[in-house]
This record gives sequence, structure tokens and C-alpha cells, in this order.
Amino acid sequence: MGKGLVLKGEVSGDGDLTISGRFEGEITLTGTVSVGAAAEVDANISATAIVIGGVVRGNLSAVTRVEVLPSGTLTGTLRSGSLSAAEGASVKGEVWVQPPTRPVPSETAP
Repeated sequence: MGKGLVLKGEVSGDGDLTISGRFEGEITLTGTVSVGAAAEVDANISATAIVIGGVVRGNLSAVTRVEVLPSGTLTGTLRSGSLSAAEGASVKGEVWVQPPTRPVPSETAP
């Protein structure tokens, strides 16, 4: 999504998404959501991984990781397998970090 664009609505599917403009709504992806340094996002985001370089407000859920870059600001609720916040980043809200559960190996019959 390009710089200067404003989108409102829902985005879902397989693959990665990079936001460079403004987005409001819901994002549900099996991929990585990247928020550029000049971007502003008011959304609930569910993805495999989320990288924040701009401003994000909302509820976030990432299977593997959330990374907040030095220019990034996150305000809201976060659930993820891993959180990384660089020096200079801002994180405000509730944070749950718990590694993803691994399937228990099934026992084989003799």
C-alpha cells in the first residue's frame, strides 16, 4: 500500500503486506505485515509476523514475532511469540509474549 494512500476496510489472505500510507480496519494475513516509517495504522492485526516502523494503534496478534523499529510506535494490546523493541521505539499497552505451542509428538503403535 503506497505512501499517500488512505484505505479503510478489511484485508485478509495469504502473503505479505507493506503499508506506507494510512490504514484503518482489520488485517488478517498468513504472512508478515510491515508498517513503514511514514505509515499510520489504526487496526486490529493478526499475522504470522508484524514489523512496525511507523505508528500503530490497535490489537495485534502475531504467531512468531513483533518487531518495533527505532522509528516505531505501538499503542494497544499485543500477543506474540516474541517481542523486539529497538532503542528509541515506543510500546504502550498490554503485552503477552509466549512462544508458540509446539505440537506434541504422537506415539506410534507397536
